[in-house]
Amino acid sequence: MRLNYKINLEAKEDLFNIYRFGFQKWGVEQADVYFNQLFICFDKICLNPEQFPYVNEIRNGYQRCVCGVDSIYFCVNNNTIEIMRILGSQDVSI
Repeated sequence: MRLNYKINLEAKEDLFNIYRFGFQKWGVEQADVYFNQLFICFDKICLNPEQFPYVNEIRNGYQRCVCGVDSIYFCVNNNTIEIMRILGSQDVSI
C-alpha cells in the first residue's frame, strides 16, 4: 500500500534552503534537478518506508533516507509519512 506524505514546516524551510544553496552555487538547472530528486525520494519512501533504517540514536521513531548529500528524516504517523527534516552533513541537530 502506497502511503501519502506531508512535509512539516521545518522540512519546508530545509527545502527552501537547499534550493537556494543549489541555485547560488550551481544555477537554476542543477538546483531544479536536485530539488526534483528529493521529491522522487519522498515517493520512494511512500512506496516502502520499511526499507529505510530507524535512527533512534538521533531521534526516537525517526527513519532516514539518504538523497544525494542530504538525509531525509521522516516518521510514519497514522498511515502518513511525515517528512520532519532534510539535513546535510553540515547540519548537526534535528
